[in-house]
Amino acid sequence: MKIGTPKEVFKGENRVAMTPDSALQLQKLGYDCAIEAGAGAAAGFSDEAYEAAGVEIVKTAAALWKAADIIAKVRPPTETELKRLTKGKTLISFFNPAGNEEGLELAKSKGANVIAMEMVPRISRAQKMDALSSMANIAGYRAVIEAGNNFGRFFTGQVTAAGKVPPAKVLVVGAGVAGLAAIGTAVSLGAVVYAFDVRPEVAEQVESMGAEFVYLDFQDDQDGAETGGYAKPSSPEFREAQLAKFREMAPEMDIVITTALIPNREAPELWTEDMVQSMKRGSVIVDLAAEKGGNCKLTVADEKIVTDNGVTIIGYTDFPSRMAAQASSLYATNIRHMMTDLTPNKDGQIVHDMEDDVIRGATVTYQGEITFPPPPPKVQAIAAKPKKEAKELTPEEKRAQEIAEFKAQTKQQVTLLTVGAVAMMLVGAVAPASFMQHFIVFVLAVFVGFQVIWNVSHSLHTPLMAVTNAISSIIILGALMQIGSGSWLVILLAAVSVFMAGINIFGGFLVTRRMLAMFQKS
Repeated sequence: MKIGTPKEVFKGENRVAMTPDSALQLQKLGYDCAIEAGAGAAAGFSDEAYEAAGVEIVKTAAALWKAADIIAKVRPPTETELKRLTKGKTLISFFNPAGNEEGLELAKSKGANVIAMEMVPRISRAQKMDALSSMANIAGYRAVIEAGNNFGRFFTGQVTAAGKVPPAKVLVVGAGVAGLAAIGTAVSLGAVVYAFDVRPEVAEQVESMGAEFVYLDFQDDQDGAETGGYAKPSSPEFREAQLAKFREMAPEMDIVITTALIPNREAPELWTEDMVQSMKRGSVIVDLAAEKGGNCKLTVADEKIVTDNGVTIIGYTDFPSRMAAQASSLYATNIRHMMTDLTPNKDGQIVHDMEDDVIRGATVTYQGEITFPPPPPKVQAIAAKPKKEAKELTPEEKRAQEIAEFKAQTKQQVTLLTVGAVAMMLVGAVAPASFMQHFIVFVLAVFVGFQVIWNVSHSLHTPLMAVTNAISSIIILGALMQIGSGSWLVILLAAVSVFMAGINIFGGFLVTRRMLAMFQKS
């Protein structure tokens, strides 16, 4: 079978669904590859590069749609493109099935099978095909870059001879893939970053990236996560508390990036007109939900506007396309992984298994029938439950806890000492006096070392490497002195001590050297 990729006809779309690298992988699955002439030029992939990868160059879109058994593209197909489908052909593309009833009906009438990449279920096995996440990652990164391009100040704070420059304050609304990418980029640029999400379980992820999670003083028993890890609509009471928090934060924020989307719904309005009016002159809002109506009341899709009070609102819907080469590579990889699942025998023949969670979930038309919406996957994406906050103890409770821990430790040490004393007496009854002198020193050294090292936090072991090397050196010197002893048992133990202490010394230096190399600039 032949898989073909046409040139995108959507205005301003620079991505392409097949790259020379992905074509090589598709050929290993047994497929012939074809691409319309010039389809990859805007993303930086020349026709010559495709030809070198063994891809057939087709001059016109009509000829490509006719010749290919499988069509892979980026944007939802136009009516003209859908009319080029025939019975048995497979289309793999973004499709927007919830808002494209006419497209579904037309694909059904043509008898074509359509796989919508945005419908890939969010389960662990399908992460490699999750094109929404791939594109959202790029969009989140690019949103911060666009914000910086329109923000007239540094992101990072600076103290210079000419004065002090405070860091920019960035609020990211929605901590999904795009939100986390925006958080990581803004933090790396030195901004003070705040993030909000209706799903409290993402707070740990946000804080691990160096941002501060914004909590609401609101008690709600409902979980903010829907099946598949997406956010779900909030209650009216929660929404009011959310808006009140945003109104409180708006005057202090320099940059606001909104990413909140709910599957198959219009984007929720989270940044109202009065919030925009309360922001400082020169502030920037980047609305990544502009294509679905926008999270900001004043957002205009595909435009950048400046309000009367000097706030810039960016509503571009083509952020991934602005990084076409990277976006195309990631999207083509998603397509290739989808084709891998569709080709279990690696013989260049599609096996459209409607019992497979991923394939069934992404298929919106099949054999002349509309199969959207799909049933829920058998394997659900289970979000981690938020950790329960530890109860703060009173001074009396802390004191009682410390006493109990001390008693438990003391009891354990007394037990160990008793067992050790009994063992010493048993050994002393059969061993010569000269051996017992050395053995007692050995046991005491083990006990002291145990007490010194055991209670040290694991995170401090590496900084203590120099100290442990010094201790090992003393062990080696003592062992060398004992090797000259007449007792074969003492000589054996001394030799073992030298060997083990040597491993500790050399290993310690190797680990320390490796850690220091991690901090060296390349």
